[in-house]
Amino acid sequence: MQHDILINWSPQETRVAVIENGAVQELHLERTLERGRVGNVYLGKVSRVLPGMQSAFIEIGLERAAFLHVADVWQRQEGGEPPGWARKGEPQVPIEKQVFEGQALMVQVIKDPIGTKGARLSTQISIAGRLLVFLPQDDHIGVSQKIPPAERDALRARLQTLAGDKAAGGGGGFILRTNAEDASDAELAEDIAYLRKTWARIREAALRRPAGSLLHEDLNLLQRVLRDLVAEDTQTIRIDSREQYDRLRDFAREFMPASAARLQLYKGERPIFDLYSVDEEIARALGRRVDLKSGGYLIVDQTEALTTIDVNTGGYVGARNFDDTIFRTNLEAAQAIARQLRLRNLGGIIVVDFIDMVREDHQAAVLSEFRKQLARDRVKTTMSGGFSQLGLVEMTRKRTRESLAHQLCEPCEACGGAGQVKTPRSVTYDILREILREARQFNPREFRVVASPRVVELFLDEESQHLAGLSDFIGKPISLQAEAAMGPAQYDIVLF
Repeated sequence: MQHDILINWSPQETRVAVIENGAVQELHLERTLERGRVGNVYLGKVSRVLPGMQSAFIEIGLERAAFLHVADVWQRQEGGEPPGWARKGEPQVPIEKQVFEGQALMVQVIKDPIGTKGARLSTQISIAGRLLVFLPQDDHIGVSQKIPPAERDALRARLQTLAGDKAAGGGGGFILRTNAEDASDAELAEDIAYLRKTWARIREAALRRPAGSLLHEDLNLLQRVLRDLVAEDTQTIRIDSREQYDRLRDFAREFMPASAARLQLYKGERPIFDLYSVDEEIARALGRRVDLKSGGYLIVDQTEALTTIDVNTGGYVGARNFDDTIFRTNLEAAQAIARQLRLRNLGGIIVVDFIDMVREDHQAAVLSEFRKQLARDRVKTTMSGGFSQLGLVEMTRKRTRESLAHQLCEPCEACGGAGQVKTPRSVTYDILREILREARQFNPREFRVVASPRVVELFLDEESQHLAGLSDFIGKPISLQAEAAMGPAQYDIVLF
């Protein structure tokens, strides 16, 4: 599979598109004034402990207090159990016995603030390098699960030798990343030294800086592209800024030499995102409807609680019979849905309503194709066993940052994010009721209705009889004023 990365850089924003087989699969955005904070390490201050929720609010200098759950409080344990969790059969230590109000606590952001929720924190620090992830509070040596099991023991032994022990100035745990499978001992030793120096700087800063201070900032998006997005099948990494190309090339040569050869400066006359119509893909990814090549379509509705995806046959009638039409539409939809999840960066609970299929072999084939497509996603996804009793597929996708729509859009001022507004006729009746209510409380000389042109036009035409009848009933004149700047459901009633 051909895999390319395009980087569009400007002083205010960096945009990254991941292209697979000529189609846009992922979009990553970072704005200079709105940088993400996942991976950042802070010296926080506990502002409130909530025993009932087994959590605490931590002030780290952001607009909203961050959130620390007891499951993310690191505890040193013997016997190889994962830090932060109680041993099997033993109760977890309550959070009120681990942290207290006013305490200074070193924490790391594991989820950016999303919507009205503050950032989520962990007290287990991890620092990602080019080849390794450093766990300074732990002694565990691990190997990525994506590396074949037959090779893990040998790699773990090599890493254990290179990391050394505490007596020799070592200490800390390491996880060997997938791209370190073929790394030399010299490269691993270099990454170990870099990560330990970084941790030493963090500890030193924690001793001299006040609570709420940033101790360590994660790499920017350009650098994370090399660290996290480049894979073995990545052909090219093209960037359209000479200055950023030089910086990224120097960074790659120092930390990720294998990626340096793939870097290219884009010099074309057309904008780099025009090569694969990326801007058009972004515009389509912000809409509800996704058209399928066969004539079918998806309807994607994103809410705060979950995302629903509905599959429809639309105008597709190409198969021999109705069952085959549904089956082919659902197969194509399985591929399109997996792509939309990545493209829109949808996370949390996701419910997919495929078109009902009678044959069990068709159901199994669609589920198999859906799982196959989800396996290509770098973000963790978990799918239920199959179709529910209502014929739905339920799944979750790990949410680590805002979705594309939440990054680029805001609630509509006219509808308040509801996605719909009252009809002009409904608004006219609201206005008539409001005038009657005001007339019972006040005794003005005149009522003036200020509303959108469509509402005023309706009052002058079809609703003129009702308006005149109300005027006669209250014994006061009612005048109209059209205001183009007003939304469909907005109005004012002015008393003179």
